[in-house]
Amino acid sequence: MAINKILVLVELTESGPTATSLELLTAARSLATTVEAISWGPSVAAAAGTVGEYGATTLHDAGDLGSALPGAPVAGAIAGVASGFDAVFIPTSYDGRDIAGRLSAKLNVPVLTNITGLGEDGGLTTEHPVFGGAKIVKAKFTGAGLQIFVIRAKSFAAEPAGGAAAAVSALAVPEAGATGTATIVSRHVEERTGPKLDEAAVVVSGGRGLGSADNYTWINDLAKLLNGAAGASRAIVDAGWVPYSHQVGQTGKTVKPTVYLACGISGATQHLVGMKGSKNIIAINKDQEAPIFTVADLGIVGDVNKVIPALIEALKGR
Repeated sequence: MAINKILVLVELTESGPTATSLELLTAARSLATTVEAISWGPSVAAAAGTVGEYGATTLHDAGDLGSALPGAPVAGAIAGVASGFDAVFIPTSYDGRDIAGRLSAKLNVPVLTNITGLGEDGGLTTEHPVFGGAKIVKAKFTGAGLQIFVIRAKSFAAEPAGGAAAAVSALAVPEAGATGTATIVSRHVEERTGPKLDEAAVVVSGGRGLGSADNYTWINDLAKLLNGAAGASRAIVDAGWVPYSHQVGQTGKTVKPTVYLACGISGATQHLVGMKGSKNIIAINKDQEAPIFTVADLGIVGDVNKVIPALIEALKGR
């Protein structure tokens, strides 16, 4: 089945569309002749310029949902226009996965998730990492109906096309019934300084080799000196040393910075999945046989608790 028209779910923040949304718009315009977008919130129209710059001709506005969870209403809105599209691209996020699942149930069509690559072979072919990223499998829709793709962050590079602002079109949101009764009663935003982990040009991540939660302070200090973001392996997240929002890996965030500094991280496959696309990887580990060195561009064999303080002092002295 040829893909001619793709609808992209665009998630908005106070600063505009998320990085993943722009990545999906970029991918969609390379695969279809027409790309349109859908979003929700109090100021969707303000994103028309950016959305158009990345290839969408129309931005469908599902409106301000207030305190309602977006899953049911947005899935209902997409279902109402599904016949006009061949596929919908959805970011792998909390809201994105909720919308995709509800849309799949509403239209009674399958959904492909955890996608890290897309190609064309008489239709769209998807790539999915399995066994912790050790293998890549391919899949393809064979049935009729809207094709739903849930795509992971950093699977594509976000590149503007220089297009004009997208035309904004109001999109009706149907009555959700009992499925729309859940509401958001409060929001908690994690305090942070510096760039976001999944958008930073430099990422400094710490692992179990740090020895204790207190030593993670060095990771934060080094990240700040390099104007980067602090990350972590699953092991120390599970141990409660740092919040889940810091986790890099298959079950955490996918990062592709210019420089990735892995400190005391052995290099389990599930961690490598989340960072092996980094342009330059530097690993510090006292075990010279650690798997992390198989993907590192530069390896330092040594005690991370001695190397990092020395590196911090050197940077402060510059």
